[in-house]
Amino acid sequence: MLNEGKIRAYLEKENLDAFFIAKRVNVRFTSGWTGDDSFILLTQEGQYFLTDPRYTEQADIEVPEYEIINWRLPGRTVGDTVARLASEKNLKTIAFEADYLTYDMYSDFTSKTHAEFVQAGGVIDRMRAIKSPQEIQYMRNACEISCRAFERILKDIRVGVTEKELAAKLSLYMVQEGADTQPYGNILISGANTSLLHGIPSKKSIEYGDFVLMDFGCQYEGYMSDMTRTVVVGKATDKQREVYELEKQSLEAAEAVMKNGAAVKDIYQASLKPLEGTEYPQYTYRNIGHSIGLFVHELPYIDEQYDDVLETNMVMTIEPGIYIPDWGGIRIEDQVLITEDGYENMISISHDLIEL
Repeated sequence: MLNEGKIRAYLEKENLDAFFIAKRVNVRFTSGWTGDDSFILLTQEGQYFLTDPRYTEQADIEVPEYEIINWRLPGRTVGDTVARLASEKNLKTIAFEADYLTYDMYSDFTSKTHAEFVQAGGVIDRMRAIKSPQEIQYMRNACEISCRAFERILKDIRVGVTEKELAAKLSLYMVQEGADTQPYGNILISGANTSLLHGIPSKKSIEYGDFVLMDFGCQYEGYMSDMTRTVVVGKATDKQREVYELEKQSLEAAEAVMKNGAAVKDIYQASLKPLEGTEYPQYTYRNIGHSIGLFVHELPYIDEQYDDVLETNMVMTIEPGIYIPDWGGIRIEDQVLITEDGYENMISISHDLIEL
């Protein structure tokens, strides 16, 4: 049993009979399931794991407390199984993830049962925001792995090597250091490409004087790390030093106000203070961080347009950046645990400029 109790408390509060869970990370959060193509129907009295014959043995091991139902049979859909359970258990209201369920699946459900389907998109996502001690430890481990991989990749960054080669090595190093997998594409870009917020590693070769921006992470027991560092190949120019120092000050100003109760708008505004009176505010972006856990981008976001506040035991990334088209960009990103009076930085790598 993992987080079924939290979801049942929501059902009781909202006077709902069941919750149909389809989003993969929410299925894992609820039950601990690590596989694919599976769904949960959770009621106050029962819990039903809807999977297909490929995963029956795995389900017996990972979710033995569930009633395991094979839904993928000839001529049968998930909707048929949900309709049968709704009839047998007298379910009149079923919450569902409206931000995830496809129109075809929703239409299938509503055409086969008289139960009312109630939109509950984002409900479980927000439950995931406050992390347990075990979740926090998994992310500490993931961050330690990423930091060790970063220290290794620095030895490979040199003139002539391509962005793609370095990105592949970085992924390998994380697995060698203990990661389960590298769950999302590394951003490893250089030179003028570094002004691209989510640039893709290319065949471009590293040149002397390039910035090399690395935004990457790994997965440990399902939980993510996410960090960014920007280094210079060779000796930095005066402008590179100037912009890097402003970026560093921007990050540290934002981190200085991160604690339980801090408004995400205030964190964003703090990141801009060091840039006042310079030309660089125009080269920033309003979204400068996010929660992280089973998925890399979780709620809440650190963004000027949101009203969220941080709470103790949230794990957040903080990543303001300066992105100048045709020149380059700099981003430094930490992953931090929010505490009552401040934060714990899970990333051990210095903010100082590294010249290779």
